[in-house]
Amino acid sequence: MTILKFGGSNFLGPEGYDRVAGHIAQRRAAGENKIVVVVSAMKGETDSLKAQMLEVNKEASPSNLDAAMATGEMISACRLEAAVSRLGISVTSLNGYGLGIRTNSDFGRATVESVDPRRIRSALQEHDVVIAAGAQAINQSGRLTFLGRNASDLTAVVIASMLEEHACEIYSDVPGVYTGDPNLIAEAQLIPKIAYEAIAAMSRYGAKVLHHGAVEYAEKHGVTIFCKSLTNDGVVTGTTVTGHGNARSVTVARDAVVISFASVAERDNLRALLDQHGITTIDVNRNDMPGLCVMSDIDFAKQLVAGTCTPSISVQSTTAVTELDSSVLCVHFHGDYERALSLARQLHEQNCLG
Repeated sequence: MTILKFGGSNFLGPEGYDRVAGHIAQRRAAGENKIVVVVSAMKGETDSLKAQMLEVNKEASPSNLDAAMATGEMISACRLEAAVSRLGISVTSLNGYGLGIRTNSDFGRATVESVDPRRIRSALQEHDVVIAAGAQAINQSGRLTFLGRNASDLTAVVIASMLEEHACEIYSDVPGVYTGDPNLIAEAQLIPKIAYEAIAAMSRYGAKVLHHGAVEYAEKHGVTIFCKSLTNDGVVTGTTVTGHGNARSVTVARDAVVISFASVAERDNLRALLDQHGITTIDVNRNDMPGLCVMSDIDFAKQLVAGTCTPSISVQSTTAVTELDSSVLCVHFHGDYERALSLARQLHEQNCLG
């Protein structure tokens, strides 16, 4: 059994589905008889779907938004099924209603509560390839839930675990995990092997790497993640995520936010709420007001704050630059992105090279 996941960067247009389908055909020809492929929406599709919903109703409910945004992955799964089918391979696709993954009802970023592999196993008995729409499941009432932004990684890991496989391959536009974002820091170095805990921290502090929930689930269930990239010259294997391996890194969270409150007590109460939902925060003070900086799960954090009786004074965008080793070394905040990026490059040169 082979578990593959392809992120949105692999689907910049229709030709992306043909290329992934070709790779699947090559794997089949090499003797891999049963393949599950998890897909993300086309790049930019989730943001577009959300914007369309908010044009209709700026206060659309989280459950309504979940159902709408999940259609991006559903369409992606159907497109890849069509591309694979054209190659004469027996294939079917499943979305959140048929994957056998159940969650709580935290719409916006639901948490996996139980799994049932029977539907996927049945599909694999009838077909050689099963395409799974990522980042979605259903709650105990049968309503569609969204696992969060970039959570197709989590779907892949959950499926690998529920099928009793101990590895999955995740494909993106870079072949692995680097000491910094290679699109921002040219000198960033590939990390061949990294521990679950280290990469989960990178993700929580804003790095555009694996979804932290996927990494934590993989560690809990003993799933090794292989980070790869599908190029015109073939597959490039970069980083293995497993129980060991550490490296210094610098993360840049361009879309971080600082939520300010009227009092320290209100901030502490909201911090406790966000912590209950696994959202990492850092205490800050802006304009003599206590606040919390959030660098991941930002939309869900805003949703939780909005649902309380504690109104925030303001929500301001910022750029957070974090130095990481086996723990958080230091976090720097900067309102000017270019200056923040310059700082990140300087810190990377000091701490990650040589």
